[in-house]
Amino acid sequence: MDIRSALAANGYGLAQEVTRPAPGRAPVQNDPGEAFSEAIRNFTETVRNGEQTAHAALTTGADPHSLVTALAQTELAVQTAVTVRDRVVEAYQEILRMPV
Repeated sequence: MDIRSALAANGYGLAQEVTRPAPGRAPVQNDPGEAFSEAIRNFTETVRNGEQTAHAALTTGADPHSLVTALAQTELAVQTAVTVRDRVVEAYQEILRMPV
């Protein structure tokens, strides 16, 4: 078995444990502003990671697999941000069309 596969399986198992709700605890309701701020931080970190990986691949010849993975994550983050932006613009236009 490839070492990366073993590490991925281990990470997946740990993620399942973390996402499982604690018994007897009600789900925490997050502030929408805090959720938006967290999404922006995650987006920024993903793009920064992609840029750093691309820079490392061009200058030091880093692992091409990690470059492709980082660029795919960055592309997905940008597509998600564009989709959210489009939905916000559509909602704003719907509000403007409402009769007063």
